[in-house]
Amino acid sequence: MGLFKKTADEKANVAAMKDADRRLNENSDRERRAGVRDETPEYQRLNAAANEAAAKVPFWHGGTKRKTR
Repeated sequence: MGLFKKTADEKANVAAMKDADRRLNENSDRERRAGVRDETPEYQRLNAAANEAAAKVPFWHGGTKRKTR
């Protein structure tokens, strides 16, 4: 297995992260078009979900997880 190959779990986590990011961005766009300028509870919920999903994906695959030694 190479350094940048993904396991099945990593692929699932990457897909979940991209889905969470997509939902967050769609909500942000919808709120911006509606004139909402503050962070709504829905935005905060989606942002937390996106951050949690990114924490499960290694940094080199687009997430925020760092290898600890």
